[in-house]
Amino acid sequence: MSYQVLARKWRPNTFAEMAGQEHVLQALINALDNDRLHHAYLFAGTRGVGKTSIARILSKCLNCEVGVSSTPCGTCTSCEEITGGRFIDLIEVDAASRTGVDDMRDLLDNVQYAPARGRYKIYLIDEVHMLSKSSFAALLKTLEEPPPHVKFLFATTDPQKLPITVLSRCLQFNLKNLGAQPIIQHLQFVLKEEKLPFEEPALRALARAADGSMRDALSLTDQAIGHGGGEINEADVNAMLGTIDRSFAMDICLALTAGNGADVLAAVSRMAELSPDYDMVLADMLSIWHQVAILQTVPEALDKTVGHYSEMLNLASSVAREDIQLFYQICLLGRKDLHLAPDLKSGFEMVVLRALAFRPDVNPPARKNKSQQVPEGAEPGVKKTQTEQRADLEKLPEASSPADIRKFAAVQKMPTAIAESIATNYLVKDPSANREQEPSADKKPLAHKKPSASKEPQAVPANSPKKIDLQALTPDNWIQVRRQLEIGASLGEIASHCLFSQRRDKQLGFVIDSQQNSLYDSAHQQGLAKALSDYFAVPVTVEITFGVADKETPRAVDIREKEERLAEAVKALNKDPDMIKFKQLFDASLDENTVRPIDADK
Repeated sequence: MSYQVLARKWRPNTFAEMAGQEHVLQALINALDNDRLHHAYLFAGTRGVGKTSIARILSKCLNCEVGVSSTPCGTCTSCEEITGGRFIDLIEVDAASRTGVDDMRDLLDNVQYAPARGRYKIYLIDEVHMLSKSSFAALLKTLEEPPPHVKFLFATTDPQKLPITVLSRCLQFNLKNLGAQPIIQHLQFVLKEEKLPFEEPALRALARAADGSMRDALSLTDQAIGHGGGEINEADVNAMLGTIDRSFAMDICLALTAGNGADVLAAVSRMAELSPDYDMVLADMLSIWHQVAILQTVPEALDKTVGHYSEMLNLASSVAREDIQLFYQICLLGRKDLHLAPDLKSGFEMVVLRALAFRPDVNPPARKNKSQQVPEGAEPGVKKTQTEQRADLEKLPEASSPADIRKFAAVQKMPTAIAESIATNYLVKDPSANREQEPSADKKPLAHKKPSASKEPQAVPANSPKKIDLQALTPDNWIQVRRQLEIGASLGEIASHCLFSQRRDKQLGFVIDSQQNSLYDSAHQQGLAKALSDYFAVPVTVEITFGVADKETPRAVDIREKEERLAEAVKALNKDPDMIKFKQLFDASLDENTVRPIDADK
């Protein structure tokens, strides 16, 4: 008997033998068991995920001689003929080779006749999206109202190309790509049944190369059996696939986490001797970072049988989580840009060096700029605080010029930046400015100046607006109160369009212009009450009503004052001698639209 490839030999014959696609199988099983069958089914998905296999199993379920159920017997004549591809009432059509409208008409000429052997006549059309528009048009009427003995089963890898009129007449099931673990489990089952030795890492490499397709995984397994002489081991599989041992990727990851650039480049050089697929190496590194992140977050979620589990466990316990996330992101972006590099090896090296360069240093060296360097002769490692520097300032002798101050700072071994700060911020540059205020001209003034506001808290200026008492609140001083309130943008906008109307004990009444209330809601009333309660230090309530503003609102006052300041600024510029001279010299004019008062941002 001739050899039968694994993909055909181990094609599932029942729903229970299917690997994955539980979301589709459950729906079909329930429909079969409850006799709720549709006349047209569409199975969509990428190659090798089980579209045609599910369609054939469904055909068995419908035509099994035992009866319609989700578990065909598999031994009756109908089941055996469907398995062998000899069942006369299962018409399988490859739409890629029969795309014309004449082919479709010939096919549908026999739809009206009852099935010859089975319970249903089933049309299984593979790659249905390849049919022409005329073929779809010829199919539509029959697809919408087929005879009760006809079922349509469609399979496609590109459902977007199907007319919406066809999609609307079918039950559509989208099959998913299979994960690596279901593929590995199925390969283990097949190889044990075939009595062939295998290595777990080799199956994992085959599952990754299959990229979600069970048929591709079985075809690659057939190839690996031939390559390994009846055995499947990791070295032979990697050689066959053109990949490398995952240990190289692990070595690079370990060198990265250790922060050793020499070890990183050495590991890359050893790997480069095997002419690897650098894109696949980055994919392996991404898988390692992903599994380490799982170990750091939910350790029990990772299977302990995965390769290099002990190394990943050490990484999870010794490397910060943010570093793992950084490495993953850099490798992910580097994989996308790898093909842009002059050559793949240099591009890969730049990816790992980037990961090494951007990793936060746990113990960064103390980098000091010129303003932070300790002067020669000063005690190393001792940095004076601002309070201590101010205390040194108080010890300075009377000085008459900044040069003397800088000389004193040099004697005291103060940093240059501190000396300049003292000369500019704490000392009067022109001693004569204070000499006029001294009662006696014989004494030289002290060069000390009051510390600035940023160093010590300062008293409220005399011209600073004072808080208004609740009893003194009037419509006239409401504008001043509004300017002193510290509230958010939305509530501030509403308050600026309000006029204070009256006060009844601790209830304050406001009127908001009906043209400016588009942003208003009841929450603003409560928010303004809280802000005013904090301002007056007395709990108050607020009632806002709609009306017409007969006086200037705080917003109107702000706009008017801004326009007045702008007019004053334009007037001042037009009177400026330099501006007048500039106009005369160049026959220029002032663009008043560009003028802004100096306090325009307030």
